[in-house]
Amino acid sequence: MSLLKPFSRLPGLNSANILLVESEEQFQQSLADALVEETTFTVNVRLAKSLPLPMENEESRPRIDLVVFIINLTSELSLQSAEASLKSLDPGYFLGKVCFMVTNARSAAAPVEHLDVARKLAASLHCPLLFAEDQTPDGVTNATERLLTILKVAAGLVPMATALYLSNLTRSTVPPDIEQPNFN
Repeated sequence: MSLLKPFSRLPGLNSANILLVESEEQFQQSLADALVEETTFTVNVRLAKSLPLPMENEESRPRIDLVVFIINLTSELSLQSAEASLKSLDPGYFLGKVCFMVTNARSAAAPVEHLDVARKLAASLHCPLLFAEDQTPDGVTNATERLLTILKVAAGLVPMATALYLSNLTRSTVPPDIEQPNFN
C-alpha cells in the first residue's frame, strides 16, 4: 500500500475528483449523489471506507483533488478510522486538499469529547472542519454546496485562487484553553 499523492497525475480539463472517506457509509452515498449532479463542471466522486486505497487500481486511478473525511460523532469507530487513514496521505495533501466533515454534532448521543478530538485534529493539520446535517435533504444540499466551493478551488477551477490560500481562510482553530494533541 502506497501513499496517496496529490500531484501524481495531471488534472482533467474542467473536471474535479473528490474522495469521500467514511467508515460507516451512512452519509457518504447521499453526498456523492448530490455532488455528481453538479452541472458547471464534471465532478467524479470516489468512495472509500478507509485509506490506504488498494494497489490493484493504482494505474487507472485519477488525480484526487480533494479528500474529505466524514466523521460521525456518535461513532467511536468513525473517528478512529479517520485518524488511522491520515497516515496514508502524502503531506502535500495537507496544503489545502483535505477537509473534515462532521455529522451528528447536534445529537444528544454524541459525546462532547468526540467533537473536541475532531476539532483538535482539524486544527493540528490546518484543515477546514465542516458541520453537516445528514438527516434532511436540505442538510445534504448545504453540505454539497460547501464541498463544491472547496473542490473548485482545490481542483484549480477558480482563477487567482489556490487551495493553500483557501485553506488558510477556512482552517479550523482551537481555543487556547484546549491543549494541542501530539499526532506522532
